[in-house]
Amino acid sequence: MNEKENFNELSRSNLKWAFCPICGTKIPEIENIQFCIKCGVDLQYINTHMRMPPRKDVISVYKPYTSKLTKPKRKRISEDDLLNLKDKKLWGPGASIGMTMAAFALMNMVAFIGVFIFVFFLPSLEEIYNLIESPYFVIFSSFVELIFFIVPLLYVGKYLERPNLNNRLVILGFSKKGFKKFQLIKEIMIGIAFGIIGILLVFSVSVGIETLTSLIFGSEVVSNIVGTPGEVDMVIVSSDILSITLLVIIMIVIIGPSEEVLFRGFLQKGLVRSLGKPWGILITALIFASIHLIGIFLLPGSMLTFVVSLLLNFFPYFAVSLLLGLLYYWRKENLVAVMITHGIYNAVLIIIAFLTYSVF
Repeated sequence: MNEKENFNELSRSNLKWAFCPICGTKIPEIENIQFCIKCGVDLQYINTHMRMPPRKDVISVYKPYTSKLTKPKRKRISEDDLLNLKDKKLWGPGASIGMTMAAFALMNMVAFIGVFIFVFFLPSLEEIYNLIESPYFVIFSSFVELIFFIVPLLYVGKYLERPNLNNRLVILGFSKKGFKKFQLIKEIMIGIAFGIIGILLVFSVSVGIETLTSLIFGSEVVSNIVGTPGEVDMVIVSSDILSITLLVIIMIVIIGPSEEVLFRGFLQKGLVRSLGKPWGILITALIFASIHLIGIFLLPGSMLTFVVSLLLNFFPYFAVSLLLGLLYYWRKENLVAVMITHGIYNAVLIIIAFLTYSVF
């Protein structure tokens, strides 16, 4: 018998077996071992009494293998916690940005299909242009922005214990639940006030950026770009009182709520939970401004025209988005005041443009 076999025999000299009599696991070569490394049974007790030890003496030292790739099951949010989501971990940055981009892509796809159907039944290019420039076509096509509302509304159900419509609206902040008496009126008044503030903010930023770009690129280049009528201007020019009234209603009832549900209620809420308040608000503002400037990339012209147009339009959008993001955070992630601000801002811009082109 060699030295190693001698040691093995000595290590288990007080036991009657080399394998656990309960689970069959090989007993390690450790002197005076007491417990099985897998099932935790008291080997010395069984060796002495030839029966199982009492349950209280069984110690489990074996931990079953769990794959690191297995994610813990998400704890869903109860109705009682819906109004106190400050410390609740929600959707991460990937889902926040990914679903926002998916909603934007889906909206454009639906809009493209709708335009294609209209164009298919129109015989001439002149009629197509007249249709696109019609304010009633813009009013009708604005309903496609409801996709911004529907996509996050469907997605957030996976985070709720009871994913009914009311709870989906509450988690996105589109709710008056938890408001005290007259608080809804207060939120509406705050929204109207910040809508006016937004107009003044964007006007100030626009004047500042226009002055700066004129100094850098020359006043002639900037004035040519600013003086060129855009698609919105053409729609306003061809509008009447009825179409302007409908456009204003659409901005307050559809555009404002839909965009705020997606950008603030879903995107910013998820980013703030994951990245913190400053980065969450900043990245949301960048994405909001970028999405509203997609059309600039499609305009013909030189690189200089593109750069100046981008600067002139980016900073006003970015500024108003920061205002909306800070307002949303201040109102404790309730969208009532924010969507009123967004709708009033859009509506006042349309009214000002209509008065400028049609009256003055």
